[in-house]
This record gives sequence, C-alpha cells and structure tokens, in this order.
Amino acid sequence: MQRKNSILNHSNKNGIAMIMAIAIIVVIGTIMALSLSLTTQTAKKTADIYLYEQSILLAKSATEFQILRIAQSPACSDLNISFTQDVIYTIDIKTQYVYENILTPDPCDATAGATYTNVTTPQQDGSALIDVTVSVTDTAVTTEPIRYFRRTIQKL
Repeated sequence: MQRKNSILNHSNKNGIAMIMAIAIIVVIGTIMALSLSLTTQTAKKTADIYLYEQSILLAKSATEFQILRIAQSPACSDLNISFTQDVIYTIDIKTQYVYENILTPDPCDATAGATYTNVTTPQQDGSALIDVTVSVTDTAVTTEPIRYFRRTIQKL
C-alpha cells in the first residue's frame, strides 16, 4: 500500500493561501474605506476654509465701505446696517462715534441711531469704532456655522 502524503500537504497549502487571500482583501478594503473617508472630510474642510477666508475678505471690504459712507455723509443716520452678499453671507455693520465732550455734533443726535462714547484726551477725539460681523449659517453650504468679527477704530 502506498502512502499519499502529497495530498494532505497539497490541501493544507490551499487552506493557508485562502486565509491569506481573505486577509489581504480585508486589509485593502480597510485602506480603501479610510481613504474614502479622508477624501470626504477634506472636501468639507476645504469648503469651510474657503468660506471662512471669503468672510475675512468681506469683513475688510465692509469696513472700507462703512468708512466711505461716513466720509460721504457726515450725518449719523443709517450707520448701523445689515445686508446679504451672494445669498450666503450676512453682514452686520455697527458704528459708534467717539468724542471728547458730551455734546455731539449737530448732524448727529441720539435719535439718529448712532451711539456715542466720551473720552478724556484730545488725541482720541473724533474717531469711529466700526464693528463688522460676517456670518454663514446656511447648512446646505457649510457643515458648521461660520462667523467672523472685525473691530476697527478709524480716525475721522
């Protein structure tokens, strides 16, 4: 009678090869799932970073716009404004005048909507404190609300 050791050894090698093939498939599948997840997160973060940088630029532009409005119209009416840009961004501008004495200039009164602060030194007299807030709250555009605040002191 002849012994057939080769059959036992051959089937044993096929079983190990099958286990190794399954392990390689699992490892490759895990790597692919991880790379897909990172790609999705990167796209969301890129969009959020873009919107945040755009908010910074809009805040700078809104500050310059408010300085232009103050220079064009020394009257204090309608200095606190709010508007939207590109249907995504909400921009709020609030202005506060700074004077040395309690008396405000003739075109400005308390009913015009501007607020006033008293200072004690002549160097601080005649300034405007401009607060600009740019926000994105549309959840269809961003994964989390974006809000940027900028405060500027402008000498008049």
